Amino acid sequence: MTEKSYLLFGTKIYNHTTKEIGLLICTWVNAFSDGKMDFATCVDKRGKRYNTPLENIKVIHEADET
Repeated sequence: MTEKSYLLFGTKIYNHTTKEIGLLICTWVNAFSDGKMDFATCVDKRGKRYNTPLENIKVIHEADET
C-alpha cells in the first residue's frame, strides 16, 4: 500500500496541464517498473478528483493572487 501525506491538504494549486486552479488533497509516490515518481491527488473547481505528477502543479501563494 502506498503511504500518502496529507500535510498540504487544502492547498490551492495551479495545474499546468489543464491550466486550472484546484486544491491539493494528498501527495504520494507512484512506483513504476522503471522507477518512482511523486504524484498528487487533487480536486478541480467542478469537484472532480484526479491524480497528476507533482511536477505538473504549482502551489499558489496568497501573495501571487494580487
